[in-house]
Amino acid sequence: MNDSDTFYANKAALDVPLGILYDDEKHFDPLPKDWSVLVADVKNSTLAVSKNLHNEVNLAATGSIVAVLNSLKESGSNIQIPYFFGGDGATFLIPSVLEYQLLRVMEIHKRHVQSQWSLELVIGLIPIEQVYEDGFGLKVAKVKLNSSLIIPIVLGTGLKYAEGLVKKSNDVGAANAKPDLPNIANLTGMECRWDTIAPPASNESIMCLLVYCSDEIRQRSVYTDVLSKLAEVFGNLEERIPISIANLRLDTTLNKIKREMFAAIGRYSYRYLIRAWLITTLGRFYLKYSKEGRSYLEQIKELSDTIMIDGMINTIVSGTEEQLNSYRSFLDTLEHKGDVVYGVHITDASVMSCYVEDRKNKHIHFIDGAKGGYTQAAEMLKAKMRR
Repeated sequence: MNDSDTFYANKAALDVPLGILYDDEKHFDPLPKDWSVLVADVKNSTLAVSKNLHNEVNLAATGSIVAVLNSLKESGSNIQIPYFFGGDGATFLIPSVLEYQLLRVMEIHKRHVQSQWSLELVIGLIPIEQVYEDGFGLKVAKVKLNSSLIIPIVLGTGLKYAEGLVKKSNDVGAANAKPDLPNIANLTGMECRWDTIAPPASNESIMCLLVYCSDEIRQRSVYTDVLSKLAEVFGNLEERIPISIANLRLDTTLNKIKREMFAAIGRYSYRYLIRAWLITTLGRFYLKYSKEGRSYLEQIKELSDTIMIDGMINTIVSGTEEQLNSYRSFLDTLEHKGDVVYGVHITDASVMSCYVEDRKNKHIHFIDGAKGGYTQAAEMLKAKMRR
């Protein structure tokens, strides 16, 4: 293992508000040239959502992250990699030493997604050196959002450029696929047992928001304004989180557990079904009446992935109609000036998929909006960019 491999692991986690983060470019460091962008994207996700396959699209994206993290854990690798959940896909920044291992994992997961849901997962790998040579920047900061959650934040347009190349190119995973690969990657820990989650207050809605500034020179100042206004209108990260402990309810229906079963192991298993149903049913009492259960619910709030900045601001918040209208008016002004392009999807609930290594402190929860969420917001943004 060389210094390049430990680039991200060795970065100090910054304890600064997001609105201040972009004030100083020294918070960000360029990715090493021997790293790459690994992309997994559900093709035609908007069409899939229109066919009521939003949960399946979400699980395909979540599974990409779970498969990669489990692969690193299995191999004993101490390399830390930044990753980004996008609702209908996932993107990873990886050193060259992991390329073969993680491409193979993605090829396996691609087959699983195709066999279970007839969804096509496009896989691609773009070298950071190519991103730089093509004139795009890609710098990363490591930020501590709260006492439990540390996330990567990107400055520059290089990651979005790489994702665009993958979506337009031939699928790397398909080109390298081998007939002797397993049918399913290790998806241990992937769970989707929560019912749809109503907003914290009855007069609130859920907003999935994408905001993109393509001008690398002005991106820092524009995003500072966008994030500062977000906090001004909706409150800080904890105040605007779209889930509340009171509205977290486990879904014990067999259909819900079957969906998780086929997503996680790719086949029918009576043992898995009964075990998961019992755990979920008993979990209602565990979460409500035990000290450990209540602590786990508190951790879910802290470990919920509600903001992701991969060169574009992706966030999900809860707010009143007045707050939503106020913030959209602010974004309309920025968009009219040519500072940003944005996409938004307003809905009545959130959905959550999870990766649970253990229930003490090793779990992460990916939040999206119901009825299309980020996928619908992305469709709005892409339509604007095509004009």
